[in-house]
Amino acid sequence: MSLFMPRFISLGKTTSSLLRRNNKSIYTPRRIIVSTMSSSSSSSIIESIANDARPSLKSSSILDTIGKTPLVKINKMAPEGVNVYVKCEAFNPMGSVKDRLALGCIEWAEKNGHLKPGQTVVECTSGNTGIGLAMVCNAKGYPFVCVMAESFSIERRKLMRFLGARVILTNPAHKGSGMVIKTKELAEKHGWYWPNQFDNEANAYVHEMTTGPELLDAMGDEKLDHLFLAYGTGGTLNGVSKVMKSRSPHTKIHCVEPDNAPMLYSQIETEYPTGEGELSSFKDPHPVWRPHLLQGWAPDWIPSLVDKARSRIDEVCHVGGDVAMATSKTLARKEGIFTGTSGGG
Repeated sequence: MSLFMPRFISLGKTTSSLLRRNNKSIYTPRRIIVSTMSSSSSSSIIESIANDARPSLKSSSILDTIGKTPLVKINKMAPEGVNVYVKCEAFNPMGSVKDRLALGCIEWAEKNGHLKPGQTVVECTSGNTGIGLAMVCNAKGYPFVCVMAESFSIERRKLMRFLGARVILTNPAHKGSGMVIKTKELAEKHGWYWPNQFDNEANAYVHEMTTGPELLDAMGDEKLDHLFLAYGTGGTLNGVSKVMKSRSPHTKIHCVEPDNAPMLYSQIETEYPTGEGELSSFKDPHPVWRPHLLQGWAPDWIPSLVDKARSRIDEVCHVGGDVAMATSKTLARKEGIFTGTSGGG
């Protein structure tokens, strides 16, 4: 089976990950998901739900519901003889894998004394990290300010504002790097806490502790051959790939990026300043980056968390925005799986 099959069934951003093993493939998009039930009729599925011995869950906080998302089998779009699954991160309370990052970064800051009670949190985002942080900050009692380019989806802005966040828009011409520069400026001016998701090791750690083990635990004794995922901030790629190389070293890691912004493929590296007071994320935007439809998949530099995971990437793959959008629609109409453009990627 071609290693590029996930491009056909490409599902996710916000951290897509497809896994394939022998004849079994698993895909984990950022916004997509496991029902362990398998049935040929809806009535038998209802019976399985009714007879499930597991108790209904009662949580002390919305934060307790983050993670433990299911793997869901693709039944109509998968190639014949190949089992394909998607890890549905939409089952997180705010609908994306970024809920994990939000909780991980805030709890790390609390534990290490970087975040004071009632202090404002500020972060730049294409949307999903901001939505997750708005939820986490509300639950923990921190005001939240989001910085995002005006070109990102209006729906995400509305969601954050509905959650009580303040949204500051930047000029789209300044790209993702412009959002980072503005966020650093605001944090320094007002004394706000900036998690800096692109460089924060807590972003990778939360996936090393949760997402990666969840994937392998769900697979059980089955061998996982291939995992496909996009990189975005690099947190999922970095954390999950550590788990795979440690617990499942035969698993091949395939990193997917937009076909018109092939930064990893170009092998042109991002330089990371280290001087005091300098912006640590990048020195200059990447020369081969171009605007793309896969929001959140690839900013206009290679985040340091991605760079640190390079040695664990077995292959770099590419997908176009138009194909991702078409695949997202096909997933909805053939599989009943609702996801965004990044999920279709």
